[in-house]
Amino acid sequence: MIPAPASASETKSQLRKTMGFWDVLLFNIATVLGPRWIAAAGHNGASSISLWAIAAVFFFVPGALVINELSSRFPQEGGLYVWAKEAFGDFHGFIAGWTYWIYTVFYFPGLLLASASMAAYILGPSGGSLAGDRAFQLWVSMGLLAVAVGLNLVGLNIGKWLQNAGGVGTFVPLLILVVVAGVVAALHGSVTRFTLHAMLPRWDWDTVNFWSQIAFAFTGLELVSAMSEEVRDPRRTLPRAVFGAAALIAFIYIAGTFAVLALMPAGAIDPQSGVFSAITIGSVALKIGFLGILAAVLVTVGNAGGVGSTVAGIARVPFVVGIDRYLPAAFGKIHPKWKTPWISILVQGGVSGAILLVSQINETTRGAYQLLIDAAVILYFIPFLYMFAAVIRMRWRRDRAENEHAILVPGGQAGVWICGGLGFLVVLIGIAVSLIPPGESSSKLVFETKLLVGTVASILLGLGLYWRGARRKLAA
Repeated sequence: MIPAPASASETKSQLRKTMGFWDVLLFNIATVLGPRWIAAAGHNGASSISLWAIAAVFFFVPGALVINELSSRFPQEGGLYVWAKEAFGDFHGFIAGWTYWIYTVFYFPGLLLASASMAAYILGPSGGSLAGDRAFQLWVSMGLLAVAVGLNLVGLNIGKWLQNAGGVGTFVPLLILVVVAGVVAALHGSVTRFTLHAMLPRWDWDTVNFWSQIAFAFTGLELVSAMSEEVRDPRRTLPRAVFGAAALIAFIYIAGTFAVLALMPAGAIDPQSGVFSAITIGSVALKIGFLGILAAVLVTVGNAGGVGSTVAGIARVPFVVGIDRYLPAAFGKIHPKWKTPWISILVQGGVSGAILLVSQINETTRGAYQLLIDAAVILYFIPFLYMFAAVIRMRWRRDRAENEHAILVPGGQAGVWICGGLGFLVVLIGIAVSLIPPGESSSKLVFETKLLVGTVASILLGLGLYWRGARRKLAA
């Protein structure tokens, strides 16, 4: 007979409520906002501007409304895992929670590679040559991962400052970019001619492939909900922080893409580090070259904060699943001194480092980066299918009408169907187009094989752990 573990409420009561409104707002910015998405949008051309607007209206806004409703109705630790479990049962909750966690082992390396490319610009214009150097990217990536994991191990009261610095360090450089580009364009004109025709979507394969990245760039607002029981007054704090962050993020994505294209032609923009090439060009034109170095320093901190916020939020999902005993019990353990789910954090960091190494085999730096991004998108979007379906499934439940704290999707039942349906459709399309290999891949067959094997193996590993946990629960 297996000894009965501590109850979920007893275990989670050890967590510290350390996050207030500004912590959550900056956490959301650090988690969602990424200079690399602006660089990728610039590389795709002026048509990206309309893609940002379309994604904001048909995905970002509906997603924010759905997240606010579900997080206010179910403010428990675990977020998406809890929502899918409430709507569809334990098995589907596990699949949502597992894919939501396992995506990070592909997402972190992609984020870290982009962060390393950006960090090269700390050395000034001469650092641009290092941005594509594989050895430099690998060592800097490993260092950033170690810092993010270490700070989150010792607790959110320490780790949250990395996330806060990440939010500021991500937003401020992009604001600098917008201001610099505006001044340069006013004095010397824009490199790109912005016309209505140029800004409309081009429906070719490049645009279709890029759509999943645009949608992915708008995700992350749900992550802090996985830490609800570590947020002060979560029913009030989470919705306010979600709306505030969403407005700032949508603005800077669109304005930042305008700015990059005003300073550089689309074909010259690197999809990882193009923002810093643009800032360097603009600051040199204005004879204030130190701005490029300052921006690179800030965004390096910002990217470390982005990794830190993802480590902090995602680690709570296997922690809660471990408490429910569908993952090994070690995942549900809290460190006796630091009060953090330390096993989950360490496993996450270790596997991410291994995936980072494997992704470099027989790939160009850009091909390796794209492989990681596509694998992350596919795995990450699976729980989003559950999230949008869950809000529709639970639209008739009594708690929706009776819960005075719930922040409901506006428009009644029709509003729920519209927001849930739009989000579900966009996510489904994003998964499909992620399967299209990029032109930079050294071998499309190898790329597709790595992508499919990696994602399928990740899901099968989770299913094996679930069935093992389910048998242990029945035997207890």
